[in-house]
Amino acid sequence: MGRGFPTAVDRHKPGGPEVPNGLGMVYVLCSVTYLFLLHYFNVAGALALACCILFGGVLGLFDDWGDLRWRYKAVIPILTSIPLISLRKGETVMATYLFGKVDFGIIYLIVIAPMIVTVTMNAVNQLGGLNGLETLCPLIVMIGLFVVSPMRLLLIAPIVILILLGCLNYLGRIFVGNVGTFAEGATLAAFAIIANIEQALAIALLPFLFNSGLVIVNILILGRRPHVELGPDGLLTSGHRRSLITLITYRRRIREHRVVATICLIVAMFMTLSIVITLVS
Repeated sequence: MGRGFPTAVDRHKPGGPEVPNGLGMVYVLCSVTYLFLLHYFNVAGALALACCILFGGVLGLFDDWGDLRWRYKAVIPILTSIPLISLRKGETVMATYLFGKVDFGIIYLIVIAPMIVTVTMNAVNQLGGLNGLETLCPLIVMIGLFVVSPMRLLLIAPIVILILLGCLNYLGRIFVGNVGTFAEGATLAAFAIIANIEQALAIALLPFLFNSGLVIVNILILGRRPHVELGPDGLLTSGHRRSLITLITYRRRIREHRVVATICLIVAMFMTLSIVITLVS
């Protein structure tokens, strides 16, 4: 699988093997085809979700091609919210934990929805770098949203495709690239908005946001980027704490799969908390 795709070096494997990159396009094409089919049968929300995934995939493809600067990646995901705004998808009444349900009116469409999309896409994109993180962590959140929403039909194909890609990604056979992570983030944000379960997404994303906070503080304020070192024994280690990955590997020597499994477990814990709070509230 992956013949004809560009390749990228797996820097966390001995010998640095080249791996097919950009397989996230498979996720985009399969998910969008499925959603357009649902739209043909008048399934609510299918068209808006399909368009958002397409927007996210295209923006991610530009990033794969041009290696966009962080300042651009921080704002261009706003474009992905255009289908939601133009199709007026999402309830302007949003549940908040402090003030109950609040009707934000037009502010929801022009400010809150684009902010949710932008933050989610960037947070998903930033939690990556090891085999499996770019697929399995978003997959866990997607399954959780599937559980708490009555609009489950929209996520069946995206979940199935992401399971397949996640297995290959975890085994180091493929990379999904930014086209994959941006499309996955767009799926999570757009579905949460369409299904009116933004609060469930917010809780589930806390590990992603924690990671993004560490990365942003170190890059923008301290001018330091996170990285892990691969030892001759094939184990990962880091001498700093600038991301969730480096926090786990700080002054430890750990196998890549163990680091990925630990982060997936953290995401699963917060997703479980999100499910419980959403179902009982």
